[in-house]
Amino acid sequence: MEDIDKIRDQFNALPYYNAPLAATPKVDYSSLYIHNMVTAFYRRDQKVIEPAGKVILDAGCGSGYKSLTLAEANPGAKIIGIDLSEKSVEIARERLKLHGFKDAEFYVIPIEGIGTLGYEFDYINCDEVLYLVSDIVETLTLFKSVLKHDGIIRSNLHSKIQRSHYFRAQRIWKKLGLMDSAPQDTEYNLVRETMQNIKSGVFLKELAWKTNQVNSNEYLAMNHLFVGDKGFEIPEMFDFFRQSGLEFVGMVHGSQWDLLGLFENWDELPIELMIKFSELSMEEQLHIHELFHSQERLLDFWCGHPQGNSQRVRVEDWTEEQWYQARVHFHPQLRTEQFKQEAIASITQMSALPLHHYLSIDPKTTPAIDSGVISILLPLIEAPCAFRDLVERSHRLCPVDPVTGEAIGPSQAAEKVKDLLIPLYEMGYILLES
Repeated sequence: MEDIDKIRDQFNALPYYNAPLAATPKVDYSSLYIHNMVTAFYRRDQKVIEPAGKVILDAGCGSGYKSLTLAEANPGAKIIGIDLSEKSVEIARERLKLHGFKDAEFYVIPIEGIGTLGYEFDYINCDEVLYLVSDIVETLTLFKSVLKHDGIIRSNLHSKIQRSHYFRAQRIWKKLGLMDSAPQDTEYNLVRETMQNIKSGVFLKELAWKTNQVNSNEYLAMNHLFVGDKGFEIPEMFDFFRQSGLEFVGMVHGSQWDLLGLFENWDELPIELMIKFSELSMEEQLHIHELFHSQERLLDFWCGHPQGNSQRVRVEDWTEEQWYQARVHFHPQLRTEQFKQEAIASITQMSALPLHHYLSIDPKTTPAIDSGVISILLPLIEAPCAFRDLVERSHRLCPVDPVTGEAIGPSQAAEKVKDLLIPLYEMGYILLES
């Protein structure tokens, strides 16, 4: 039996992601942020798009939980899901129907068959699948062929470094014949009993055995007995882009790939190393990061058709003219009635508003804005605003300097608004267009 048949049988027996049909991603703010098309397109183009009317392919949709997340994060978009597993597609159809999404279609076809669907896609989501295919370049090239010129692909590969212990475990179970076909209860129990009987302190058990998940067949299926599983490093990932003619857009969890953030005091490094680090390409920086700190299971990325080499001016370097031509947006995930009511309560009670309660972007930061700031930004919940309108609003609300008591001039009001927008922009809560 070929690996593709084993993989199909495995996911027919245990559809992934194994979430209850009624489960909703509405409160998973981090996942909604990642799957909102605005996040990826803004990362590349510094422009805010409208998801309504766009067509999204969920390639390898599994049981449809990510398809549901894509639908929730992109109101008005059409969702097309495909998967090898008949059972998974059946659940996906039922899931989207249960949650009221009618503009969704699901098909039992392999990735090689996406050309028969007759769609050109604005966005392709291929989550937890690419590392299973036999030819990654061929698959990415196929995605490129059905992707609109300005479209974006989001996919991921397993990290060879981070998951090395599971790859070793898989080699053991293959040698023992436990991966000759899709695993059943017998194989799960043999792995479970074997690992539990290994002495504490044995290296593989310390790394590849989660005692809180010993009763989970899903944990064993997706790790110890995962047919077709493969790992990669950053240079291999970039080589796939080059061979398939795709352009790297960015890592999905960009804040987790900050090379400088690995150092206690960047300025105290030897000057020779600082110079060498500054001369590294993005590919080299990311590779050094994974060699230092390979904590991420996935090399999770966005890519797309090459868009040219136009250099965008950093917001910090904008001219006054660019600022006064700018439009300011809250990220769409903040434009909710709940956030609006909490913002109003923050203003009336003069209390801080914790943004990460409503949109979790970087788990290491827990930003909060005070009531004075949220009062200036309040109109953004309803619609984007011109920068000059926020300056005028700030001037009306705070006409005098709270320290000196002297009147604030228009230029001072503009600087104040810039100072409050730039940190929120850098963290991803505010989107600026010029």
